[in-house]
Amino acid sequence: MAASMHLFLRKVISPASANHGLQQFRTVATKPRTAVVMLNMGGPQTTDQVHDYLHRIMTDRDMIQLPVQSKLGPWIANRRTPEVQKKYAEIGGGSPILKWTNVQGELMCKQLDKLSPETAPHKHYVAFRYVNPLTEDTFREVERDQPERVVLFSQYPQYSCATSGSSFNAIYTHYKENPSAGLAKARWSMIDRWGTHPLLAKTFADNIRKELEKFPVEKRKEVVLLFSAHSLPLRAVSRGDAYPSEVGATVQNVMEELGWAQPYCLVWQSKVGPLPWLEPFTEDAIKGYVKQGKKNFILVPIAFVNEHIETLHELDIEYCQELGEEVGAEKIGRAAAPNDHPLFIEALADVVRKHLASDVGVGPKFLLRCPACVNSKCSASKQWYKELCN
Repeated sequence: MAASMHLFLRKVISPASANHGLQQFRTVATKPRTAVVMLNMGGPQTTDQVHDYLHRIMTDRDMIQLPVQSKLGPWIANRRTPEVQKKYAEIGGGSPILKWTNVQGELMCKQLDKLSPETAPHKHYVAFRYVNPLTEDTFREVERDQPERVVLFSQYPQYSCATSGSSFNAIYTHYKENPSAGLAKARWSMIDRWGTHPLLAKTFADNIRKELEKFPVEKRKEVVLLFSAHSLPLRAVSRGDAYPSEVGATVQNVMEELGWAQPYCLVWQSKVGPLPWLEPFTEDAIKGYVKQGKKNFILVPIAFVNEHIETLHELDIEYCQELGEEVGAEKIGRAAAPNDHPLFIEALADVVRKHLASDVGVGPKFLLRCPACVNSKCSASKQWYKELCN
């Protein structure tokens, strides 16, 4: 079918507050040929969703392993709900991650229809792990549309078993529990990591330059860039999780794009629980550098592609504002997440376009388990993807 015949009628409905998430609905004149399923953790759009969101996280053994998890996980979720609800209230009442993912998907598919007319029309779907739209519900929508191709596109640029791996395992679990469902005639493939894409580095570099302009000219060369990524339990790192090295690779690409012109450090945020996690923590790094006489910083959310609680509250409120005042920093700025930056939308479209043009259904790195993997589901899941995508 010629690309000119692939007509999309899209209607966007947005609530007054963007922080409550932008719900986007489409009326599609023709069946999508290619489904691009955007996988992410998600975030509650209202404070009422916080408890269920935390409960799903704390009972997911792909994300976190706890002793007696069926009892301890719900207990932690119950205990943390009021505190986390308060934080969401302070950023407007909910996470904007659904809004941004829908915006990114719409703009990406608009470019893909032009760049890859042979696989058009393209339609994006949002599959969140812990909050609506949940993975299993999204795939019921994909099944109703019956596309010819299904591309599973992780929105975590750097792969971790706890994040990307959990989303891919959720899809495997859905079809294991619903074997009669599915897309038997569709060609499946996956994009599991893309943290070294050059346009991703250019996006972060451009956002850093914009933030640097907010500092006095005479101070700019001494501004320390703190690339902040979600931390990971050390036991996961010791098992061989690729995430730390892949985040580091993204940082190196961004610094090369910046001409290595600023002092910088990779730091880690959002530790949960008493066990050892990957360090140095963002908060401790700020305190340590201030003691060394450094007073100006830019926090860069290097592993996040859109704004959510960990950028809008943890970085902006807890670190830039409260901690900055506590330790006597002159200025702590924060580079924007990629969001709808034109270079980032171009990056998304280019990643998918090149993937569609290749014969790679699933990458060999994805099929390789961590050397000390203890998750039996990974073996079955990876074998399923190997058969499904080849």
